[in-house]
Amino acid sequence: MKILLFGKNGQVGWELQRALAPIADLVAVDREDTDPACGDLTAVNRVLATVRNVRPDAIVNAAAHTAVDAAEGEADLARAINATGPAVLARAAVECDAWLVHYSTDYVFNGAGSKPWTEDDATGPLNVYGKTKLEGEQLIRSSDCRHLILRTSWVYASRGHNFARTMLRLAAERDQLTIIDDQHGAPTGADLLADVTAHALLAAIRRPELGGTYHVTATGDTTWFGYARHVVEAARATGQPVRVAPDAIRPVASSAFKTAAARPQNSRLDTSKFRKSFDLALPHWKTGVDRMLTEIMGR
Repeated sequence: MKILLFGKNGQVGWELQRALAPIADLVAVDREDTDPACGDLTAVNRVLATVRNVRPDAIVNAAAHTAVDAAEGEADLARAINATGPAVLARAAVECDAWLVHYSTDYVFNGAGSKPWTEDDATGPLNVYGKTKLEGEQLIRSSDCRHLILRTSWVYASRGHNFARTMLRLAAERDQLTIIDDQHGAPTGADLLADVTAHALLAAIRRPELGGTYHVTATGDTTWFGYARHVVEAARATGQPVRVAPDAIRPVASSAFKTAAARPQNSRLDTSKFRKSFDLALPHWKTGVDRMLTEIMGR
């Protein structure tokens, strides 16, 4: 089997290179790659040529415009990467009879209520990022390509910048932290997403009826405040430099911080369909976060 991976240097793409290599001949590209393969989803004709030249059995798209606030001011670019680009990949997948795996987001929902969102719930994105990701989903479905669309939330990785690294730095520098406590979701590791992608893709190739849209996150949920407190206390317990006192991490409402893009308050996703369909277990969010902390703190 041959797999063509887009977005190889992103958080999920980096882990996918590890997870997919044992199951296929992997060709991995990123947006900076132009020759001989093109990974820039805005370069439609060159992307089509790349797929036609590689002729993969599966295309995995981990490329996305994920700068949520920036997307408000560059909607055309966000749409090109999050919607038009995936549509091109879907078209190419049909041409070469390949599967397409694509990642989407909890931001396709409006964040109302407290019930975890199911795959069949009505969508209603609040910002440009969510709208373009939803359009990407819709264009893939309308292409009739064989596909897996995996919606996830609050993705992190030990590589690169992430919320935990920021909290560790701020906790060592400041006497007090003020963290949002009215947005709920499940921090989900890029390594977890990559591993379950490999399993799900192999299962779907064997059983094409498994194609469709699924929610995939770690289990449990928290707020950014709860996430921050867990990270800081883990650092304190292992002797990392922590200046902020336990009672000096203060919860606040989202309204305390002005951002260009509105965020959904309820990002909980119901993963029961994915777990049942693919017979996979999804660990608690603290399990993955603790593993990530072990890596970045050098324990």
